Amino acid sequence: MNKPSQKKTQKDHGGLWIILVAAVALEAISCLMYFTSRAAIRQQAEQRAKTELRRAELEIDVHAIEMETAAKGLALLVQKHINEPDYIFAATRLAVSTLRANTSMAVAFIPNYFPKKGEFFEICSSRFSEDSIYTRQIGSATHDYTQMEWYQNGLVYDSCRWCEPYLDDSGSKTYVVSYSCPVHDANGKVVAVVCIDMSLDELKNISEYLQVYPNSYYTIRSGTGVEIVPAPDTVPGRRYNIYGEDIDATGWHIEIIIPEEELFRDLNHIGRIVGLLMLLGLAMLILIVWYAGRNTKRMVESTARNQSIENELNIARKIQMAMLPTRFPPFPDYPYLNAYGEVIPAKEVGGDLFDFFIRENKLFFCVGDVSGKGVPASIVMAMTRSIFRSFSSYLNSPAQIVTQMNDSLSGEGNDQSMFVTLFLGALDLSTGELKYCNAGHNAPIHHTPYTIHQLDCTPNLPLGVLGGFAYQEQEAKLEIGDSLFLYTDGLTEAENSAHEQFGEQRMDERLAASGEQSPQELIQTMQQAVAAFVGDAEQSDDLTMFAIRLLDKSQISNVKSQMSSGHYSLVMRNDIQQIPTLAEWVEMIGLPQELNMPINLALEEAVSNVMLYAYPGKSGQVLIECDKFDKLVFTITDSGVPFDPTQQEDPDVTQSAEDRPIGGLGIFLVRQIMDDIRYERKDNKNILTLTKKL
Repeated sequence: MNKPSQKKTQKDHGGLWIILVAAVALEAISCLMYFTSRAAIRQQAEQRAKTELRRAELEIDVHAIEMETAAKGLALLVQKHINEPDYIFAATRLAVSTLRANTSMAVAFIPNYFPKKGEFFEICSSRFSEDSIYTRQIGSATHDYTQMEWYQNGLVYDSCRWCEPYLDDSGSKTYVVSYSCPVHDANGKVVAVVCIDMSLDELKNISEYLQVYPNSYYTIRSGTGVEIVPAPDTVPGRRYNIYGEDIDATGWHIEIIIPEEELFRDLNHIGRIVGLLMLLGLAMLILIVWYAGRNTKRMVESTARNQSIENELNIARKIQMAMLPTRFPPFPDYPYLNAYGEVIPAKEVGGDLFDFFIRENKLFFCVGDVSGKGVPASIVMAMTRSIFRSFSSYLNSPAQIVTQMNDSLSGEGNDQSMFVTLFLGALDLSTGELKYCNAGHNAPIHHTPYTIHQLDCTPNLPLGVLGGFAYQEQEAKLEIGDSLFLYTDGLTEAENSAHEQFGEQRMDERLAASGEQSPQELIQTMQQAVAAFVGDAEQSDDLTMFAIRLLDKSQISNVKSQMSSGHYSLVMRNDIQQIPTLAEWVEMIGLPQELNMPINLALEEAVSNVMLYAYPGKSGQVLIECDKFDKLVFTITDSGVPFDPTQQEDPDVTQSAEDRPIGGLGIFLVRQIMDDIRYERKDNKNILTLTKKL
């Protein structure tokens, strides 16, 4: 009578063992997946933290280099006027006015250097807002600057260096770190120290970049371990993940501190959900966990690695492109002057640069080429552009500016022995007189209505090769109607698949055939010529071109008549980052308020299509023109591969997003906004015409 009951018990025990074995196996797989995911997430967090740290390091480096350059420039200026105490007031005020940030700069002399000025003589200029600079003498017995660390750094060590943080109760009125440089007299003795302050409050603003995870925070320590930006107190028993990076320009160390519970919060939450699902379907979960466990780690690592590389390059490219002029035409107050420039890096970032600005009715401009490519070259490029702006803001002689730039780039910071070829000019806009200095760069082309010839250029040494080199200055004359074309060797040395170079002869032929083209048209023509010559060959070097043209009265009136006749144009690089420029241009056309947003949206979609499909993997330009009469006619022209967006079929908007195929919404949106859209291929160009009735 007991046998059937025993068999049933055996079956129940067998089923229980199967469930237990399956549960144990599933739990083991779940644990494996959990710890594998933890490792992958930890690695992803490390990559993400390092990316943000490098971004913060670059931000601090650029700011520190700018401040160091300003301090060194002021030291040189004070040294030149060492026996003119009243001049020091103006010099410190001028130096502070050239900086972007609110800061203080001071020049402190050794006691009794100027007996008539008293024992202590320290001139300090502080900028508290964009329009407020306060200059005064703050040295006194109650403010004995000779005991300050920054003063001792310059006096005792006779070198430029950063000090430890302290409360500046006389200049910036806040906690600061200071960078100081010694000033020597004619006998080489240190007689004064130049100091510039970096506010710790400004460094704290870096936190917006370093919020990698909720409740994460950061700290910055000096080279001796003193906390410049202190971290909050840690919670006892709480585990933290710490990631650090050294800041090369200052010798500081920056760290991101992430609570481990924040790092794995999402993973733990998902783990609880998965645990509940395992109870409902062991058999199905075994298969899912086995498949997911095999692929999750590989996918997370690959995604983290690719995302890290892409983020770093995007950050570097955005920072570099933001340093270059982007608004053309650049001088609305100078209608007789037109200028345009373009930089096309061979990699995501490069070492070519051009820059220009007007001061005291003089156009200061430069074109340069850093040795090497990639991120190291882009950092030197940023330094070169910064010191060009700094020294050109108060020096008038191109030779003096280039000499100071060379001394700055030949210092201790040039560990990789990189050099820069540079052409720097100062054009007097009232007389057409051009003073220039060439530092090993290609000689510019002077294009008159009758001739084309290279400027007579003494080559000199490139910047960063030999400190103290005496650069020679030269002069030329630009008449009305003349152009000046500057370029880097990426133009003449562009190679096709047969390794033939574009060369100076082809460049001269294109320039001779350009006639009275504007700088924008000239550079676009030259780009098209190079692209046609190179073909499918990979770009081997950075390419930069910059052109200046002095317009005569007929050209000025033509420009004004075009504007008054309702014709507007905009030239953009083949770069999605330039899309925001469209909004400013549409605003300038002066449309009714209700049309601004839809017109801008339609143009963004159309131009984005061109950038994505007309130039696959290549650089180029997009010309957008508008004729405004009783209707708006927008013409978008490019020289890319044939691409007709009007051939795309409208998507079925009645379908759900999951069922609808990807793509097609952009051109569909343009059709909804515009009254007419047409495409044609003419002279090897794509021409898209959009019409909107007013």
